[in-house]
Amino acid sequence: MLYTISNAQYSTTELQRYVAQLTEQDAVVLWGNGVLLMVKQAEVLQQIQNGYIMQDDLTARHLQQHPNLRLLRNHFQPIDMAQFVSLTEQYSPQLAL
Repeated sequence: MLYTISNAQYSTTELQRYVAQLTEQDAVVLWGNGVLLMVKQAEVLQQIQNGYIMQDDLTARHLQQHPNLRLLRNHFQPIDMAQFVSLTEQYSPQLAL
């Protein structure tokens, strides 16, 4: 399953509940305001093994040099739109959060 997260308003408890459901066959993409979770919820995001973050959204929010991005480098890979499209083809179904 592909989880796409575009909202940064999740509480730690709620986000942990979603992360606990992930399997090795799942991927997570942070996009839109969801990229702000790397600032707000870095500890929870470190539990994700197959994560991606939209590069354009990082740039739009001036987060491309944020220290938490380095902290999460083993968990989240920056991607562009073409790579995102490939992920949607690879993972099905998709759950938008």
